[in-house]
Amino acid sequence: MIEINQLTKKFDAFTAVDNLSFTVREGEVLGFLGPNGAGKSTTMKIITGFLSATSGTVKVDGHDIATEPLAVKSLIGYLPEGAPCYPDMTVLQFLDFIAAVRGFSGDEKQRRIDKAIRDVELGAVCHKTIDTLSKGFKRRVGLAQAILHDPKVLILDEPTDGLDPNQKHQVRQLIRNLAKDKIVIISTHILEEVSAVCSRAIIIAGGRILADGTPKELEARSRYYGAVSVQLTEDFDLHKAVATVSEVSGVEVSDASGRRHVLLPRDGTQIFSKVLDLAQNEQWPVAEFHLVEGLLEDYFRSVTQGANARAETSDKRTGVTQ
Repeated sequence: MIEINQLTKKFDAFTAVDNLSFTVREGEVLGFLGPNGAGKSTTMKIITGFLSATSGTVKVDGHDIATEPLAVKSLIGYLPEGAPCYPDMTVLQFLDFIAAVRGFSGDEKQRRIDKAIRDVELGAVCHKTIDTLSKGFKRRVGLAQAILHDPKVLILDEPTDGLDPNQKHQVRQLIRNLAKDKIVIISTHILEEVSAVCSRAIIIAGGRILADGTPKELEARSRYYGAVSVQLTEDFDLHKAVATVSEVSGVEVSDASGRRHVLLPRDGTQIFSKVLDLAQNEQWPVAEFHLVEGLLEDYFRSVTQGANARAETSDKRTGVTQ
C-alpha cells in the first residue's frame, strides 16, 4: 500500500504540491489527472525519491521514503516523463545495465531481460541503439526498464505518449495484466487513458486534490450525465419541441451542421424515456437517438478551470509566476 499524508512541496514561494493525502492499495490502477502544472509529476518524483518533500510523509509497503529510500526504490518501477535512456546504448545493452544496477546476474538477469523484451514487444529493435528508435519505441524501452525487476509498485508518467493506436492498446493491456498483483499509478492528461485502464482517478490542480473516485463516478458528475443525443435528418426546432418537458434544462447544438443536439437533464432526473416518447408521438425527423453516460472531459474541465482561476489570482497577489 502507498500512504501519502499531508504531502507538500514548495519551490521558494511557489507551492507545487499542497497538503496532499491519499492511499493506494494493491490491485488498484490509479489515474493521476490534472492540467499542465497541476503538480502531478512533482508528486510522482517525491514518491519515487527523485525529489524530497517540504513536509508530509510518503510510505510504500510501510517504508518511509525519507528514512528508508533504498527499501522504497527497490519496490518501485518508474517510467519518468520523456522516458530518458542512454542514447548510445543498444536496447539490450541498456536493459542489461539496468538489470545489473538492480542486482541481477547470470541466468536470472537474462531471464528478466528476455521477459521484459517479450512483454513490451521490443524483439525487433533490441540490437538497435536507442538514439535511432522512434519516440514510441523509446517509450517502450522506458517501460521495459520499469518492469524488469517485477516491482510491487509501478509509477508511469504519460506511459502511452508518442505511441500509435496499436501500441497504445498493447501497453494498456500490459498495464491491466500487471495490475492484478501490483499498485499502478498513471500520471496523465489523456482522459481516454483513464477510462481505458484505471479503476480509480484523482484530479488535482494547483497541487490540491479536487476529486477522487472511479472513472464512472466522476463521469456521473458531468452535466452531460443522463443527457440525450439526437441527430436529425432535417432542420427542426428542437428547442420548441422540448419546451414543455420540465426535466430538460437546455439544448446544445453539438456539430457544425446544426442537426446534432444534446438535451441536458436537470440534476438527478432521467429524461431518456420521456424524450423518446415525445419524439415518437410528434414524429421528430430523427436519424440517431442515444443516451449519454457522462463525459469525464467535461467534469475535468469544470473542476480544474475554477482551480486555475483561483491559482492565477493568488499568483498575482504574491507576485509568483509559473
